[in-house]
Amino acid sequence: MVKLIHTLADHGDDVNCCAFSFSLLATCSLDKTIRLYSLRDFTELPHSPLKFHTYAVHCCCFSPSGHILASCSTDGTTVLWNTENGQMLAVMEQPSGSPVRVCQFSPDSTCLASGAADGTVVLWNAQSYKLYRSVDKSVIVYDTNTENILHTLTQHTRYVTTCAFAPNTLLLATGSMDKTVNIWQFDLETLCQARRTEHQLKQFTEDWSEEDVSTWLCAQDLKDLVGIFKMNNIDGKELLNLTKESLADDLKIESLGLRSKVLRKIEELRTKVKSLSSGIPDEFICPITRELMKDPVIASDGYSYEKEAMENWISKKKRTSPMTNLVLPSAVLTPNRTLKMAINRWLETHQK
Repeated sequence: MVKLIHTLADHGDDVNCCAFSFSLLATCSLDKTIRLYSLRDFTELPHSPLKFHTYAVHCCCFSPSGHILASCSTDGTTVLWNTENGQMLAVMEQPSGSPVRVCQFSPDSTCLASGAADGTVVLWNAQSYKLYRSVDKSVIVYDTNTENILHTLTQHTRYVTTCAFAPNTLLLATGSMDKTVNIWQFDLETLCQARRTEHQLKQFTEDWSEEDVSTWLCAQDLKDLVGIFKMNNIDGKELLNLTKESLADDLKIESLGLRSKVLRKIEELRTKVKSLSSGIPDEFICPITRELMKDPVIASDGYSYEKEAMENWISKKKRTSPMTNLVLPSAVLTPNRTLKMAINRWLETHQK
C-alpha cells in the first residue's frame, strides 16, 4: 500500500529535479530557484529558497554527508551551497559556457562532476572549488592516495561517457560516443595501487578469493607475502582466522615484526567486517575509530569524524587529514548536526 502524505506547491514553474539527504529534501525548477524542506514535517527551511541562478535550474544533488548542496543551470554555472544556513560556497563556471544539465558528487565528497548540453563533462575539486579537468577522448586511471596518474588510455575516438571496474577481476570497461566499449586488463600492481583506500575493499571479506587476498596484501605493503599466502591457499575466510601461531607454524613466517604487522592489519580488517556486518551505514562510522559516531563534526577536509577522535588526532599528530593525508587548511571542527540527527533517527529505528 502506498499513500500520498504531502504535496509541495511552492515553485512557480516546472520542477526539474528532486534530491534527498538524510534530513532534507531539495527541489529545483525552471523558476531559477532551489528549495529546501525538512523531512520531519516538510516545512521549508528559513533560508529557502536559494537564489543565484539567472536561468532555469536543471539539477541539484547533496554531498554524501548532506552538508553541501550542488545546483546547476542553463546559465552555465554549478553552485555549491551550505545546507545549514543557505550560504553560497562557490560558483563554478563551465569552461565552455554551455548550459549545465546535471551534477553529481563522488562517493567521498572530494569531487563534483558537471555535465553540459554540449556533451562535455567537467571534474571539480569540491574542496578547493578548482577545475580538475574537462572530459576528452581519454581515460585516466589515478592513484587515489597521491592523485598521481597511473595510466592514460587513449583508444577511443570520441568523448568517453562511462567506465566501470569489475568487482573481482582485473578488468575495466569504457564506453564512448564512438559507439564502442573497450575492455582493459590491468596487472596486479596497478590494482594494488588502485585499491589502497579501505572504501574500495569488497564488503564481505569472508567471500574474498585468493586473488583478492593477494591484492589486499599488496595494498598493505606486504607484497613479499603473496607467494606464501597463495601456496597455502589463503582466501578471505582463512585470512580472518589467522593467528600468531598459524603465521609462525603453518605459514612459516619467521620474522616476529612481520608477523605482528600482519596480525595488526588483519585485526583492522576484522573491525571493519564487524562494522559492515552490523548493518551500520558506512557514512555513520568515524573514519578514525571505525565506530558509530555520537558527536560528528566536519573537519576542513570536508569529511565527518567523531569529535573526540578528531581532536585527539589534531593534538597528537601533524595537522593532516586522516582521509587524504593532505595538510588541513584549518583545525576548526564544525558540528555536523544534520548527520547527528540522521544517526539518532537510525538508532531509534534499529534499537527497538
